[in-house]
Amino acid sequence: MDKKAFQDCYPEELSHCYGCGRNNVDGHQLKSYWQHIDKKDFINSTTVAHCIPNAKYMAVPGFVYGGMVASLIDCHGTGSASAIAYLSQQREMGSLPTLRFVTGALNVSFLAPTPQGVELELVGRFSEIKERKVIVDITVSANNVICAKGQVIAVLMPESMMSN
Repeated sequence: MDKKAFQDCYPEELSHCYGCGRNNVDGHQLKSYWQHIDKKDFINSTTVAHCIPNAKYMAVPGFVYGGMVASLIDCHGTGSASAIAYLSQQREMGSLPTLRFVTGALNVSFLAPTPQGVELELVGRFSEIKERKVIVDITVSANNVICAKGQVIAVLMPESMMSN
């Protein structure tokens, strides 16, 4: 399985996202990968990302700010949507035309405090895969405890965003 991050397959002009853009030196630079690919039924495939949030993303001492957790869910969701779109079209990620997704809706539920200073694991599962819309359900865990769940409704990036 290719170990190149989904976000590293985005074209240069679409790699500035604060959450996952490799060209944003001040951003999180989240990297998402395949955890499991089910070639018989793509919806059973899973994705994974890992991150240790910088201490500046503190809510209260010892715990991560919820907005940081939401931004990780957001970027892992859109990256996962792009990856499954390429996979479902049996295309290499990054090939043209670009299949870059953006957030149409984001819903996050915080289930437990997210501890600071430990690796967070994000796991994405697909509940809907269509040509222009992908729904990704994501769990965020720290020390094997689910701290947050989120759902990203990702939509294919409009042409108007690609031309700027």
